[in-house]
Amino acid sequence: MQILILFYAVVCIFGAAVVRGYSGFGFSLLAVTSLSLLLPPTEIVPSIFIMEVAASLHLLPSVWRDIHWRALLWLAVGSLVGTPFGVYALVHVPAAPMTLALAVFVLIAAILLARGYALNSLPGPAVTFATGTASGLFNGSFGIGGPPVILFFFSSPAGAAAGRASMIAFFLMTDVTALAWQGWSGLLSVTTLWRALLFLPALTGGIWLGNRGFMNADPVDFRRWVLRLLMLLAALAGGRALTQIL
Repeated sequence: MQILILFYAVVCIFGAAVVRGYSGFGFSLLAVTSLSLLLPPTEIVPSIFIMEVAASLHLLPSVWRDIHWRALLWLAVGSLVGTPFGVYALVHVPAAPMTLALAVFVLIAAILLARGYALNSLPGPAVTFATGTASGLFNGSFGIGGPPVILFFFSSPAGAAAGRASMIAFFLMTDVTALAWQGWSGLLSVTTLWRALLFLPALTGGIWLGNRGFMNADPVDFRRWVLRLLMLLAALAGGRALTQIL
């Protein structure tokens, strides 16, 4: 059983890394949602954060010139406010309700993106700050702060290149911040580091493959495939958590 779980985890990490390398987001969302089918969030979220930092450092040099710095600043400030509350929830809230909340949020975000949710202009500082706060809250508690920021950039006229670059930079900052809070809360250990290192080959291979396909793949088809996969994983994880609660 342990070997089967390990194989399943490697496949999940590799698939999520391919998505991350192509789109600039989605690793934590896919990895945590799929792994939460078998493991509680407290066992997987800290290791996912370490791998997220490694992925962002790998991609950052190639997207530096496209980053939208003004939006990134307000998102980062908001995330600093929301992250401690998210980490507190990760430590003190039972796994089943957290997983159910995660599934509902992922499902709503995926449906909004699939329905073509769009803004006429880039939001101002207040909305941008609120988006960053929501991202920090979910990032600290579930390890998936992506959906609010994904909606923010890809529903605005910022453009795909600026959105992808800004998300890569944003996730690097939020993941480093959340790792610090998790360490302070006692969630990081030698086991956490070894687990992240164990999955490093799958992460590296997936990032390389996804990044290589970024210029060749059809963005519309790839986006549709990712959103359908997110909806499926959210439904599976939410159903499992609901049966545990009931």
